[in-house]
Amino acid sequence: MLRLRPYKHCDAEKIAAWVQDENVYLKWGGKLIGEFPLSAETIDRTYTLENGKCEEPDNFYPWVALDEGGGVVGHFIMRYLHGDRRILRFGWVVVDHNARGKGVGTEMLRAGLKYAFGFLDAEAVTIGVFENNENARRCYRKVGFTDTGIREEEPWNVIEMELKKEDYNRLASCGK
Repeated sequence: MLRLRPYKHCDAEKIAAWVQDENVYLKWGGKLIGEFPLSAETIDRTYTLENGKCEEPDNFYPWVALDEGGGVVGHFIMRYLHGDRRILRFGWVVVDHNARGKGVGTEMLRAGLKYAFGFLDAEAVTIGVFENNENARRCYRKVGFTDTGIREEEPWNVIEMELKKEDYNRLASCGK
């Protein structure tokens, strides 16, 4: 069973290692390798201030997903879309290569949705997925997301997906 907790300074190194992994770049960006020089310091500076609070405390929620032993297996971000306090944008990734393909992403997504629709009282959650990532789209559909359009972006188009609170509640009451 996974649990989400707010981002801490000690998480940055593992997230940066995933982002810098050459195989990840080759799979998702190919020719873009080296264009996103993220380091643990850059990630930490983006997510925290000197007093330990997030730069945008009312808009931006960085989290990590922990396994039963307390190890970081994923990185999860929620951000209000365009400052709209009703719609959250999700971004997440499983950073533990040993956990990939074992349902960890779906479990992270469900934990994030529970927080978004419960604690934050969002009306909808949106997410974008590269058109070549059918595994991610299947994962999103499994928890109730539906396609809402395509945004042209290089090197691949991004398929926009959304889950509304009423659909989430209906699916949750059915046990899905």
